[in-house]
Amino acid sequence: MDMATNMGLKGKPTWTVWYNPRFMAVTMASRAGPRATGTDGSDFQHRERVASHYQMSVALKSEIRKLNIVHVLIWLLLAAQVTVSQLNLVSHSVVAAPYQWEYPYLLSIIPSLFSFMALPKNNISYLVISMISAGLFCIAPLIYGGMEMFPVAQQLYRHGKAYRFIFGFSAVSVMYLVMVIAVQVHGWQIYYSKKLLDAWFTSTQDKKKKL
Repeated sequence: MDMATNMGLKGKPTWTVWYNPRFMAVTMASRAGPRATGTDGSDFQHRERVASHYQMSVALKSEIRKLNIVHVLIWLLLAAQVTVSQLNLVSHSVVAAPYQWEYPYLLSIIPSLFSFMALPKNNISYLVISMISAGLFCIAPLIYGGMEMFPVAQQLYRHGKAYRFIFGFSAVSVMYLVMVIAVQVHGWQIYYSKKLLDAWFTSTQDKKKKL
């Protein structure tokens, strides 16, 4: 350790500087040495990618929830029609008896329930079950319903005659309108669910690579 002294008036020291070469070397090494992982900006692209996946996941979840709510409303309307018909609460001249496709379509509530359960905790298994069951319990009954009601709709179009009514409106017209809305809802449900599933898989793979 060296000491440098500045001599003032009458040879008296005015201040003293202590110089330690080892301390200076350690200080310079700590400043120029390696930083902790994740603090030097090397993981910037990874963090940006994670943030992008998170934002996409939030947006897709919001859209799926909206579609699920619309589907639940459609399901309640059909469930009400089936209940009224089965319990004979209202005359069939006021509310027509349900078509055959409406009964299996009541199972379409299952995909939406699994979808609602999958979203909060990013449950991949529930989301996959929701997508598969949507094809079985949503799309398949609607396809069958379109074929079932087509002859009745054709007769209504050609001759202008309807034999089933729902509150004064042609039952086949009302149900085709419901069907068109339902097809769009389920189509977007499956589409957004697939995109959300891809986002979850990508996020999971990135986490594994980071580890």
